[in-house]
Amino acid sequence: MFPAIHRQYSSMKLLGHIPSWLRNKYFLSTAIFVVFITFFDDRDLVANYHHRQQLKELERSAQYYRAEIEKTKNELNQLKNDAATLEKYAREKYYMKRDNEDVFVIKPSKKGEE
Repeated sequence: MFPAIHRQYSSMKLLGHIPSWLRNKYFLSTAIFVVFITFFDDRDLVANYHHRQQLKELERSAQYYRAEIEKTKNELNQLKNDAATLEKYAREKYYMKRDNEDVFVIKPSKKGEE
């Protein structure tokens, strides 16, 4: 008979089933904000987790390279100060020899090529 009143009554009936804390505009706005920040933002939780994992990996890599640099500096210092070490390094790395010597390079065989 009165369709506008009937629609209003049916919508109020539907809203009556929803708990009052879900109808609170502050709760809804906070919930939407939290969902947006958690899943849809450029700096969401998943991206933040991946960035932290990448940072840890880069820190481990930097630590490894610092140790390698220190080892190389020590090796360079030994080469500068000790003639025997310099000769050993030249023979091992660059296969250098004296004029009256012959150098034979023996490569280890692979397990499948025996």
